[in-house]
Parts: sequence; structure tokens; C-alpha cells
Amino acid sequence: MGIVAGLDSSPDFTRIVVCDTDTGAVLRQGYAPHPVEGRPSDIDPQAWLLSLGEAAGGGLLEGVQAIGVSAQQNALVPLDAQGNTVRPALVGGDKRAQVAAADLVDALGGREAWAQAVGCAPQAGQPVTKLRWLAKSEPENARRTAVLLQAHDWLVWQLLGRPVRRTTDRGGASGTGYWSATTGAYRPDLVELALGHQAMLPEVIGPSDAAGTTPEGLLISAGTGETMAAAFGLGIGLGDAVVSLGASGSVMAVHPEALADQSGMITSLADATGMHLPVVTTLNAVRTLRGTAELLGLPDLESLSELAMKSTPGAHGLVLLPYLEGERTPCLPHTAGTIAGLRRESMKPEHLARAAFEGMLCGLADALDVLRGRGVDVRRIFLLGPAAELPAVQASAPSLFGVQVVVPQPADYAAIGAARQAAWALGVSQGTLDPRTPPAWQGAAAQVLEPGDELAVGQAVRQQFVAVREQTHPGAFRP
Repeated sequence: MGIVAGLDSSPDFTRIVVCDTDTGAVLRQGYAPHPVEGRPSDIDPQAWLLSLGEAAGGGLLEGVQAIGVSAQQNALVPLDAQGNTVRPALVGGDKRAQVAAADLVDALGGREAWAQAVGCAPQAGQPVTKLRWLAKSEPENARRTAVLLQAHDWLVWQLLGRPVRRTTDRGGASGTGYWSATTGAYRPDLVELALGHQAMLPEVIGPSDAAGTTPEGLLISAGTGETMAAAFGLGIGLGDAVVSLGASGSVMAVHPEALADQSGMITSLADATGMHLPVVTTLNAVRTLRGTAELLGLPDLESLSELAMKSTPGAHGLVLLPYLEGERTPCLPHTAGTIAGLRRESMKPEHLARAAFEGMLCGLADALDVLRGRGVDVRRIFLLGPAAELPAVQASAPSLFGVQVVVPQPADYAAIGAARQAAWALGVSQGTLDPRTPPAWQGAAAQVLEPGDELAVGQAVRQQFVAVREQTHPGAFRP
């Protein structure tokens, strides 16, 4: 029996879990916030190292044989020829780069050209778009940029003592906008299109490969992005999808091949196992619930859920199209939300509360249909985020999605996924694991919810939503 560690460097903190290599049981853990105020768009990567050191204090890593690294996606760390940071890392959604994204779409000849090249059109948060922003806004820094890394690439490189060889994994590379999940190769021409010149890119190594060994003899695995690490930590496979309820929402599923999508609704990512992880995003998930709670004068989402449970499926004909921030799925960037079906009997707070939950979940069911429409098999859904615990969500989700819904207990799944990757690389290096088959760790503890007798009712509610959406925005949604 050995032990491994998984390190997750999120936008706000570093979390470390130490796990048993055979079962995945979490033996101990550490945590430290990054030493920065708020969530800046620019951050000195040294802040990630400082919180890593603090989280690993007190002998946390004693006896650990291998470490896996998960980190926030889309963070771009530009280095000069000597390996020093040219400027602070560009992190987050980075709305500064929205114009740059549109520039890049036009520069290559439209969204379809990008979909064929790398699986999706540039978005404001992606490294390729940040490169374009850098070239336009900070030309001197752009000229000095010689090497491009993401957050997990940079952390792995630091842990290994800054070797000449720099590595990444398929999952991280697939989010850059200059690596194709279809061909498994970089597109250096797109780096040049964005930055104005070529730059060195990290070597993409396999899911079970080791990036190297530290001077102290600790094996470091390939690392990956937070989304891929969380999926790996949850243990999802073919037939599984993950619906994540944040302010915005996302639906991702494991699929054997890359999905290029010229409509821009699907982001074609690779996962941490050698498969693919197509993702569809909605702009309005929990923000819909928060807005409704404020409108009804309720203090929190628990109160909104309690009120919604006093209504019945279909909310007495009340339908909320939850496009409060515009929407990506369907593509309605400049629209607003809609309330339809107002009748005297439906004009009660509990029906509006119910319509908010149903509208949010139907919007995510639309996102799910985009994947199903491209041949993705979905037989089970993992529902993530604090809102997944709300009774009103759990009462409606199985029948609206039409499949079994699993609500895992809250845990550090990205850090656990990073640890599982470390155990895989360690096992392969010792000759005890197959490089094509990850270690079989115990699954997440979870509630399992079945559609059961409510399936027909849920599908009727869904049809009610679709009818209002088509009437209000005819032809906008084409899964």
C-alpha cells in the first residue's frame, strides 16, 4: 500500500488531498487561500506556489510517492526565453479579451474554420484569445513572450525544478484554442495568428505518463485542468454526463471522439483518460434562482426551494425562460428572460418559484440535447454544485432530464482526480498498472434519484417549456 497526493490550484485557493493508492480513500488534506485580494484578472504565479507551500505544511506530504496537479483552466503564463514570467498570468473569463475573440474569429475566416481547426471558436477566456489581447494591448510584452504555459503546466514545471523539458496533458491542451482534440496536435499557425510570432509550447504527454521526478525522487504525473480532474475524481465514464450548477451552468459528457461544432455551442475538450469531454454551457443557472429569490423578497435559495415545493410540476402553466444574461445555448446573446402563462390562478409566489427551478433545469436539458443530438450517449447524470442539494432541484431534475440523477456528496473531486492520476502514473512506472486502464478507486458517496413514475409528468413540463421557447425565439435552438 502506498500513498499519493492530489493538488488542486483553483482560482481562489490550493487544496491538497493525500490518498491511498489502492482505494482512493482520503487519508489527510490541506488547504490555503492564495495570498491575493478578490479575483484579479492578472496574478503573479508565485501566489500559487505560496499557497501550495502553506497547504502542504505540517508534514502533509510525508511518505507521499507521487503528486498529481490540477489547476484552474484558461490561465495563461507567458514566459521569456530565460523562463521568467513576462507579466502576471492572465486568468479567469477576462472580459478584456472579448474584442480579441471576435478579431480572431474573423482572422481565420469565421466560426466554421475554427471548429474545423480546434473544435470550437475562440472565447474570451481562452489562452489563444488572451494572446491576441496581449499582442494588441501590450505589444512589448508580446514580443518578449517565448514560451506559453497554463497554470498546471507551470506548477508541474516548478515542482520538477524548472527542467528544460516542459509538459502538459491532452485535457489542458484542449482548452487553449491552439491544440486540436481531433488530430491530437498543436496548431502553431494559430499561435502566430494570435501573438504575431511563434512560441515554444509544452510537450503533450499521455494520461498515465509521468512529467518527471523531483530532485527528492517524488514522481509528478502529467497534471490536467480542473474540469478534467473533477470528472476523473468522480469516476465518470461512457454513458455519464455531469451537470454543474454554478451562476452559469455546464453539461459535459464522456465521448469516444472529438466533436467539432461550427455553431459554437459545443466546446470540444479532451479528458484525463484518453477520451473526449464535449462541454455545452448555459449562461443562466443559479443566477436565475438568486434573481427570483430577490424578486420574491426571500433571504436565500433554501427559502425559494421550500416555496417552490408548495407548487406542483408545471407551476400551473407558468413558464420562465431564464435568459437573464442573454444566452449561449441557444445562441441569444442580446435577449432577456421571459415569463409566460400568466393567469390569475398562476400568479402566486410559489408558482413563480417553481417556474424558476423548472426553467433553469429545462435550460440545462436543452444543453444536454445538444450533446445527445450529436450522438453522445447519456444514461446517468451527475449533478454538482451546492444548489444540487436543494429539494426543489432534486424533485424535478430526474424527470426533466429523463435519466437517473446522482448527487455526489461534496468533496474535493478535482484534487481527488489529480491524486488518482498520480496513482496511475506511479503504478505504470512500477509495472503494476496498465497505461490504458486507470486505477479503480471507490466511487463518490452519493444520493441516487430515479425518474420513476414522474417521468411522463416531467416530459410534459419540458414540452411546455419548449413550446414557449419556440414561440418566443422561433428557430433559435437547433440541437
